[in-house]
Amino acid sequence: MNTRTRVLTGTALALALGAGTFGAVSASASASPVAQAESAPAASAKKDGAVKDKNFTTTTHLTIDAASRAAQAALDAAEKEGQKVTVAVVDRNGNTIVTLRGDGAGPQSYESAQRKAFTAVSWNAPTSVLVGRLAQTPNLKDIPGTLFLGGGTPVQANGAPVAGIGVAGAPSGDLDEKFAKAGVDALAK
Repeated sequence: MNTRTRVLTGTALALALGAGTFGAVSASASASPVAQAESAPAASAKKDGAVKDKNFTTTTHLTIDAASRAAQAALDAAEKEGQKVTVAVVDRNGNTIVTLRGDGAGPQSYESAQRKAFTAVSWNAPTSVLVGRLAQTPNLKDIPGTLFLGGGTPVQANGAPVAGIGVAGAPSGDLDEKFAKAGVDALAK
């Protein structure tokens, strides 16, 4: 057997093994977890055509439209009072949905607004309330991504946090929080 024949034979073997592996993967992939859940009546039950399974949960999230309206309402409230701020809206997991940086807002306001929003949704409380908890538990401030200054408010659905609105850049946390609340209030309209 010459070198060329060995290379071709090795290539054919590799292709055959690859095809066999592909077939095995394809066969395994066809038995998806959803298909298995639908076929296991003890683990799931159908209600209104949807699969109900104790392994899954559903959550409520703001739409991009709602988050944008809330952010714009907060920014408008600040601008009416001559304040230059940044507004951030984050989802329940702390992921940023939208951030609006007002004209003339300081460079620190961008990150501060996001961190205030994250802090508010994480504890389902306004950040001004959470500032008081630092006296009892000062190491809270060490949690990454948090900022315990007034200016963050949670957005709730049936009492549960679904988003957070953070405002930063006004001369006080009280003003920042007032503007963040204007964003929450805009969602009720």
